[in-house]
This record gives sequence, structure tokens and C-alpha cells, in this order.
Amino acid sequence: MALVLKPKEISQLLVEWSNGDKPALDKLVPLVHEELRKLAHHYMNQERSDHTLQTTALVNEVYLRLVDQQNARWENRAHFFGIAAQSMRQILVEYARQRGAAKRGGDAQRVELDEAALVSKETDMDLVALDEALRELAAFDERKSRVVELRFFGGMSVDETAEALGVHVNTVVRDWDVAKAWLRRQLKRGADG
Repeated sequence: MALVLKPKEISQLLVEWSNGDKPALDKLVPLVHEELRKLAHHYMNQERSDHTLQTTALVNEVYLRLVDQQNARWENRAHFFGIAAQSMRQILVEYARQRGAAKRGGDAQRVELDEAALVSKETDMDLVALDEALRELAAFDERKSRVVELRFFGGMSVDETAEALGVHVNTVVRDWDVAKAWLRRQLKRGADG
């Protein structure tokens, strides 16, 4: 049976690792790997069925990027998985752009937004267009962009997102609602021409 640690224990191991404790990393890797795998699996389930990027490859790439960060100072579990969500977004967008370039703009990667219903359950959207819209949103409201990133790409709950951003849960709920409406309008505008 696998050892199950509470988020506070994972946070403590992250802090110990940040402080140079190598045994903490040994304890942390299987726990973090499993959570990253669940996160990637959740996200990849939303991808089109013929997507060539596999969950394991996504986890491995995210893991390499996270471990390779020099002098990373992990504050807690939420901080770590917030950065992991950012990395997943970057990897998936890079993959979509490479695939789109390889096909000369045709068949760009499509993403059906999950039960979080960022736009709507019926709506398919281009991951590159979502990334561009999030960049536009971040230009005038970084926090709302981060809320979307953590909730959609990170699969975080409202409570986890609030913890990662250091804000109240009600702030996350408001930001999430406003960001969904803004992104829906931007993506519709982009799709219309």
C-alpha cells in the first residue's frame, strides 16, 4: 500500500528539499510524480483521441523542468503545483504550435474544456488561441490569468488556487467568473474572424 501524505507533509518535504535536504527529495519524488501523473492524465483525457503526446511524456517533461530549476525555493505544495500547471501549459502550447507549424496551420491542437466549463461544455477551442487569450488577459490582470491557469491547466480546486495565490477563496471565485466571461468573448471574437 502506498504511503499517503497530507498536503502539509508534502509542503514540508518541498521546503526541506529547497533547503538542500537530499533525502527529502527522495521521499518527495514518488509522491509528486504520482500527483503530476494524475494532473496530466486529467488534462490529457480532455484532448482529442488522436493526440500523439502521451501522459507519461507530459509528466516526464514537466518533472524535468521542475527539477532542473536552479535555486528553486518551493513555498508549499500549492506553489509547486502552480508552477507545474504553468509548465504543462507551456509544454502543451509548444506542442500545439509545433504540430500546427508542421501541418502549415492546419489541424491545430483542439482542447475541449472540462467540467470546470471555462467556456462551455460543448465548445472545442484551439489551445494556441487559449494561450494567446490568456496572455492578453495577463497583460491587464495577471491574477485572473493565473486563476485560469491553475484551475484549467493545474486542475486545482478553488481552495488550492486561493492558497497558491495567497488570496481569499471568494476572490478566486470572482476572478474565475470574470475570466471565463472575458475568455469566452475573446475566443468567440477570434473564431468569428
